[in-house]
Amino acid sequence: MNYDVNNYNQYTGASTLQSTVASAMKKVYVKMTIALLVTAVVALFCSTSQTFIQFYVTNRWFMWAMVILELGMVFGISAGISKLSSPTATGLFYLFAVVNGLMLTPIFMVYTMTSIAKTFFITAGTFGAMSIFGYTTNQDLTKIGNILFMALIGLIIASVVNIFTHSTTLDWIISIAGVIIFVGLTAWDTQQIKRMAQMMPADQVGRLATLGALSLYLDFINLFLYLLRFFGSSRD
Repeated sequence: MNYDVNNYNQYTGASTLQSTVASAMKKVYVKMTIALLVTAVVALFCSTSQTFIQFYVTNRWFMWAMVILELGMVFGISAGISKLSSPTATGLFYLFAVVNGLMLTPIFMVYTMTSIAKTFFITAGTFGAMSIFGYTTNQDLTKIGNILFMALIGLIIASVVNIFTHSTTLDWIISIAGVIIFVGLTAWDTQQIKRMAQMMPADQVGRLATLGALSLYLDFINLFLYLLRFFGSSRD
């Protein structure tokens, strides 16, 4: 009996690559999920602390300090991922999740737990569907991703402008645009992570998992916050 060695090697290589990508994506989702749990626990715990609430309300600088710290950590992890060891990068990512939990504490003070839970499950379903689409589609999402990135810059500018104008109409437009942008970015980021996993050396998978988890974590959190504007019910 004759065997086609080339076909066998090709099949084995493809199978190994598929297994490596699946393993990398699993690590991405596990790290992202842990980070989301860390953020939720920190935010919920702080919302029950009268000391923290009093400090948060009376020290407005704290919010801006957290914003600057968050931005610094995101850029720092992204830019330094190749130089950081995998455990260090993972630790910084979870520290970022803690800081973001402090930032998100007010949502537990403003919205009912029922509406927060409902929005979370809506976000999880939407995120999951778009991430699966991004992972399985054969369509190249690069052009869409570039458009979404430019739209994200416009969204940030519009949000800053609305801090001073307090326009209700603009706020609704920003909210709708935010949902659309982060729904699209979820699919695009997932495809990008998958492609990087296909080319990444085995010893770099840990760093890729952290960077990928950070990207999808940010997509999930932002999508949740924009959806909360539609589905959130005030405690008042």
